[in-house]
Amino acid sequence: MRWPGWLILIGGLVGLSWFFPPFRVVSLERAQQEKVAATFNAKDYADQFWNQRLLKSLDQAVKLEVLLPALRVDAAAARKQFSRSVGVSESYIYFVSGKGRVLAVNEDEIVLAITAGVTNAEVTLQVGLLFSNAVRDGTGLLNVSDFPNSQDFNAISAALNQIIEERVQPGIRAQAKVGAVVQFVGCAEVADEATDLLPLKVIPIQADVP
Repeated sequence: MRWPGWLILIGGLVGLSWFFPPFRVVSLERAQQEKVAATFNAKDYADQFWNQRLLKSLDQAVKLEVLLPALRVDAAAARKQFSRSVGVSESYIYFVSGKGRVLAVNEDEIVLAITAGVTNAEVTLQVGLLFSNAVRDGTGLLNVSDFPNSQDFNAISAALNQIIEERVQPGIRAQAKVGAVVQFVGCAEVADEATDLLPLKVIPIQADVP
């Protein structure tokens, strides 16, 4: 039995449509997420977040004159009270503010003593290349669930680190001399397994010599 040509043609088109559909059905929520993902610009988002939210939140940082004694008395309790962590991360973050005396200036760090009379390092301001998520996660202002995918969330972290490298680090490098007093706000990430927490490695969001 011979099949009519037009029937064979229709059958072929149906087969092609099955394997290569001319359209796809997605939920409205998924469509909105894909639209956001396609237009997301991490650099622009980070810049807006930095100016409109992050810099306005600096007064929420825990003062190091409070945190450091708490760490020395009971590090676990201080972690529970003052730190933040994201998901199942193997680290936690302190959002801190304080002022300290410069003990040394290295290529990637400015070493500070915070407590009066102390001559050993209690904080190091990180002034080298940054690869941490501390600033993105340390304030609690950003939530991974607010973004369509983890790539966008990670891109924000990289963009924030770039802002710090370009806007914050050069100024404090130029001002920080041994003996000077630096006033700063920043975020310090600590590994879960760490037992010796000091010096805290703080990524500065704002830092200057008054």
